[in-house]
Amino acid sequence: MAQNRKGILIVLSGFSGSGKGTIMKELMKKHSDVYALSISATTRAPRVGETDGIEYFFKTKEQFEEMIKNEELIEYAQYVEHYYGTPKAYVTEQLEAGKDVILEIEIQGALKIKEKFPDTLLLFVMPPSANELKERLVGRGTEKMSVIESRLHRAVEEAEGIENYDYLVINDKLEECVEQVHSIIENEHVKVSRNIEFINSMRKELQSFSKGE
Repeated sequence: MAQNRKGILIVLSGFSGSGKGTIMKELMKKHSDVYALSISATTRAPRVGETDGIEYFFKTKEQFEEMIKNEELIEYAQYVEHYYGTPKAYVTEQLEAGKDVILEIEIQGALKIKEKFPDTLLLFVMPPSANELKERLVGRGTEKMSVIESRLHRAVEEAEGIENYDYLVINDKLEECVEQVHSIIENEHVKVSRNIEFINSMRKELQSFSKGE
């Protein structure tokens, strides 16, 4: 990791079933030296194989509302009858250490973060088709059809806000999708708008040369 590298806050959103969670896991597997995954807090029950503090911080409704009251969350929202939110302390710590912090959150929370932190990079992940999305949700075999229908209905609403994101990523072939996301983030680091401090430092050094120092 470059010494002067400053972490970028990244939000990865997408329809439930788009594969955004898998993309994040692959990014960490290949590039764990530059990325940190923010672990969200939620009031939904753990799925089979999920562990508290790994996939999510699993909270009761009362515990989550206490976190809201104490302003311990960067953002939070309700989605399919449950709370989801981003704990503040971990994100701040990782950004200051120079790591790019990726948040996997839905569109409401993403837009709230973009409003508070305009430099946040917003990426939206989509499957190649609506039919593919439904097949992926059904294929997981983890939820009742009524819940799947709720997620598809939610996708209709989310589709109206995609244009607020910085980049659209189509998750057709996972390997290609992961590398595309990594390239987008790396390119953000060399944008002029993200390097004003370095530019000003270089100007001062160059001015010292012209003075014969």
